[in-house]
Amino acid sequence: MMNPRQNEKKVDYAKVIQTDEFKSLVKRKKKFSTPYVILFFIVFFTLPILTSYTSILETRAIGWMTWTWLYAFGIFIMVWVLTSIYMNKAKEFDKNVEEIIKKHVVK
Repeated sequence: MMNPRQNEKKVDYAKVIQTDEFKSLVKRKKKFSTPYVILFFIVFFTLPILTSYTSILETRAIGWMTWTWLYAFGIFIMVWVLTSIYMNKAKEFDKNVEEIIKKHVVK
């Protein structure tokens, strides 16, 4: 009986990560994700800072709801939107990775 792994093609990942294509992909991915990560941390950590050291968010916004609640709900919406954006862009990154790997298959 033949081992199913014998027909698998091998990839030399040590070589792949040294290629200009891979390095370019990593740079593009960082360039894409860095602004979103910074935005997330600023928005996320601003809430506890504003609620701890100011009373800005304690005023009523809609009925009994204060700005703190709206800000917190806004964070959930922001995370959902940023995740959707990243998932759509990740599909493109995945295609690029597949192309790079196909070029470096060792038979």
